Amino acid sequence: MADPNNPHKGQPVLQSGAGLDEATAAVIMLHGRGADAADILGLAGSFDRPALAYLAPDAAGHTWYPRPFIAPVAQNQPYLASALELIADIIGLLITRDIPPERIALVGFSQGACLALEFAARHPDRYGAVVALTGGLIGDVIDPADYRGSLEGTPVFIGSSDVDPHIPFARVGESTAVMEKLGAEVTEKIYPGMGHTINEDEVSHVRALLDRLTG
Repeated sequence: MADPNNPHKGQPVLQSGAGLDEATAAVIMLHGRGADAADILGLAGSFDRPALAYLAPDAAGHTWYPRPFIAPVAQNQPYLASALELIADIIGLLITRDIPPERIALVGFSQGACLALEFAARHPDRYGAVVALTGGLIGDVIDPADYRGSLEGTPVFIGSSDVDPHIPFARVGESTAVMEKLGAEVTEKIYPGMGHTINEDEVSHVRALLDRLTG
């Protein structure tokens, strides 16, 4: 029975690519609202980096948190806290398999992109990469003073549309500013008129980051 205080606990984590016994780096892939782990894991084929281990957790009820990401944080609890804890658990597992944070990439789309940024900002470390494909930091108001620590030069890619109906354009810039304040090496790309989707240019950026991860 699901724990109402930790709804994502025990959710399945799908895996593709190299096994954890042979992989030297890993990618945690976070799906969007209404999708699932298999959906986002399919994107790994587009990256075409089979030597990496890809792990994709399933959100309970196909959603990481129930309200829009720009709602007050309290309105998205306990789901948000549970989702962040699940990511921490996966990173903990990878560390036990000799894959440290600097060889772990967080890649998310939409709701998963918001989650990837929020996790990295709340748990700063030197990660292999953080990729937010159409997303931003979570909450009704973003105060840079709420985020402390250092990402130690972690490469961060934030890609979004200037007219996305779900991701306010201003929030993208606010998120970039916070990640830079935390010491990340941020690349922000805005695609005029793009829909709520992932384009080939973004995939190319991810491939380059994954090459750095293994190189």
